[in-house]
Amino acid sequence: METNSRPNGRPNSRPVVVKRMPERLDQKNARSFLREVNPFIQSDRPQLVFDLSQVKHLDAAGVDLLLHCMAVSMKRDGDLKLAAVSPQAAAILELTRTDRLFEIYETCTDAVRSFTYFLPNAMKHFVFPMVRSLENYVPAAMEDGAAATDNRDDAGQAA
Repeated sequence: METNSRPNGRPNSRPVVVKRMPERLDQKNARSFLREVNPFIQSDRPQLVFDLSQVKHLDAAGVDLLLHCMAVSMKRDGDLKLAAVSPQAAAILELTRTDRLFEIYETCTDAVRSFTYFLPNAMKHFVFPMVRSLENYVPAAMEDGAAATDNRDDAGQAA
């Protein structure tokens, strides 16, 4: 199980931790892996990528481990992404329908880069339409002028 901490391309940004998962992710290995990864998922706003390229065996304990790590990361305002998922692991994730809960990337590099680009792209889709919809917004209390405390005319001069 290998760990790499990679900066995600922005100055003063939090590192992205890439963790290679063991070949067998069963009850015994899941406990051991959780002990290794626990300091990372318990950090403030963790950014984790789990590399599943070597995983040949994934059972219910392994799936539970993935879900647990994701839940803890998200509670700490972070995220967990999966990368390079082996065909064996992909089949189990699909059968259990947990593949829908994770962002899955072809390579670890793509997963690491996604931390850099996710927020600005997400903000572009959500913030700008919101700003445009609020351009003509006038609070109900201001519509009739009853709550207005500034007595300026249209030219901005004090009345």
